[in-house]
Amino acid sequence: MRHAFRQMLEVAERLGDDRVNERPLGPETNAVAALVVHCCEVTEFWIGHVALGRPSDRDRESEFSSTATVSELHAMVEKTLVQVGEDLAAIDEGRTQSDRAGRQFLEGGDESDGAIVLHVLEELYQHLGHMELAADALTIRG
Repeated sequence: MRHAFRQMLEVAERLGDDRVNERPLGPETNAVAALVVHCCEVTEFWIGHVALGRPSDRDRESEFSSTATVSELHAMVEKTLVQVGEDLAAIDEGRTQSDRAGRQFLEGGDESDGAIVLHVLEELYQHLGHMELAADALTIRG
């Protein structure tokens, strides 16, 4: 997860504060900053809420209209990584929740803790690809 988030921040840095919140192809596309915010929230939701049972008041749709400076993104990612480190340790210790409601949406019916972590990794790398495409479109467009 650290590797994926580090690469996301590299994309954000490449764009800088002046372009990190710009939607590359209009209002139907996502800005890199919004995607980083979304990835932090994805991580918290699936690992913190689904795996460990922390309450969630997540507003998924608002994540895509979020804005932030590159510095704010760095702070948000660092906070996410600290929390996920603690959360993965809790998962390793078997402190996951017994309520399986959120797990039913995992691929292939695998409701294990490992499937949750794999799902988060898949989401992070998928959105990293989106960020790279968005940055390329913004750079080419000039």
